[in-house]
Amino acid sequence: MHPCVILPSLATAGRQHWFWALLGVIVAAGFLLATSAGNTRLLGLTILNGLTLAALYFLVASGFTLVFGLMRVVNLAHGSLLLLGGYVGYSAATASGSWVAGMAAGFSAAAVAGMLMQRWILQSMPGQDLRQTLVTIGLSVVLADLFLWHWGGETYQFEAPGWLSGTLPLPIVDKYSRLRLFVLGLACAMGLGLWLLLHRTRLGMTIRAGVDDREMLAASGVNVRRLFLLAFGIGAGLAGLAGVVGGTVLSIAPGEDTRYLLASLVVVLVGGLGSVAGAALGALLVGLVEAFGLVYAPTYSVVFTFVIMVAALAFKPQGLLGRRA
Repeated sequence: MHPCVILPSLATAGRQHWFWALLGVIVAAGFLLATSAGNTRLLGLTILNGLTLAALYFLVASGFTLVFGLMRVVNLAHGSLLLLGGYVGYSAATASGSWVAGMAAGFSAAAVAGMLMQRWILQSMPGQDLRQTLVTIGLSVVLADLFLWHWGGETYQFEAPGWLSGTLPLPIVDKYSRLRLFVLGLACAMGLGLWLLLHRTRLGMTIRAGVDDREMLAASGVNVRRLFLLAFGIGAGLAGLAGVVGGTVLSIAPGEDTRYLLASLVVVLVGGLGSVAGAALGALLVGLVEAFGLVYAPTYSVVFTFVIMVAALAFKPQGLLGRRA
């Protein structure tokens, strides 16, 4: 093989390996800090907290990955859809006494709102990133005021069902929250399901084909508008579902939409646009960095997250597992 081909390939491989090297440095640093203080339990708890926080971030970013990363629709009202799902889910769970009913209501409410948003607003401006950005920012401000008017400024937290309450015995850490372990398992299942949907089903392949060549897909007889409407609804519904899960693990309150939107942006940009696996890796990296930062350097924990994003974009502008446009 010609050297001009070999050298760029080696450079690309080296850039991909920086993620694993950095992740190893983070874990090793945490291990040294914990063992130097004689507290391996703190290390175990920090790693588990980082993993479960990463799982929560992935749940939030999964819908954003589908809408922004894959479909290239700049929807900065994604956090508002999450907040809508959380609020509606809380009202439904309170009225019915069922947490599962709250999850279903949160998913449905956000999915319907997202489909209406796509049908009546975003569908008329395909490929116009600046217009989509400004319109969805304005929409998020309006929705935030409507939520504040209807649900007030109180902080809401879901009551987890009995089978998720309490703790489970684990090595090193002694015991850990059932709910957080459930969120970790749910994130793994959702990530696998979303990947299978996009890469192993006719619907997913059609969606990806529509993103790559919309005109050719339409010429083959596929209703692209209806297809994108369905995909947008799935992405919005996942945001609503994440709102219920986030409201159970943490809470739902005014301002949480901005926080989760920012986390989704960082995760998707670090992981790579349109890549479910990349979003999972990005969430893992951000969650572990934030967890270790909160324990060992709480003053700078937020800064570390953005350092990760800057470093990732400097080495891999398309993200860790993203593809070039």
